[in-house]
Amino acid sequence: MAGPDEPEQPVVQGADADGVSIVAPDLLHGPQLWQLARESKVLDVNSSYAYLMWCRDFAATSAVALDGGDVVGFVTGYLRPQATDTLMIWQVAVDAGQRGRRLAARMLHDILDRSAPRWMHTTITPSNKASIRLFTAVARDRATTIERREQFDPQLLPGVDGGAHEPEDLYVIGPLSGTRHGT
Repeated sequence: MAGPDEPEQPVVQGADADGVSIVAPDLLHGPQLWQLARESKVLDVNSSYAYLMWCRDFAATSAVALDGGDVVGFVTGYLRPQATDTLMIWQVAVDAGQRGRRLAARMLHDILDRSAPRWMHTTITPSNKASIRLFTAVARDRATTIERREQFDPQLLPGVDGGAHEPEDLYVIGPLSGTRHGT
């Protein structure tokens, strides 16, 4: 067992038929999460330190997709302190060369299976049609509802280099039963 300052190695359940394993992240994955977020060109990139903290403190509610030991996707999330039955998904990223393989959905299902929340929340900008399709598909896979609500007005979100930021709409998925109905 690792000490309090040592990264624990993930428990790998084995790769799927495509050679990709979905596991909880560990500290060693942190730099790769940061790099993947930067390379996405669409995510709001957090500090490299923040990704280390995600891998340390929120591993139970996050996932990485590994191909040959390399991180090719990640999902970061946490249980809301004011609503501990609600999983808040913070970021989803998949390497451009790995898209179209349902990795994002597989990572989300892995987190849902491991953490068993009653509700899942995420915020999505109106122009991010791919994320809207992803979360709609996960809700369908779980045979539950998805509802869009207004969340963060653009005035609350400073844009990069003084540009405007789109609003962030809240998507509420649930109630979740913990069972997947079709993938």
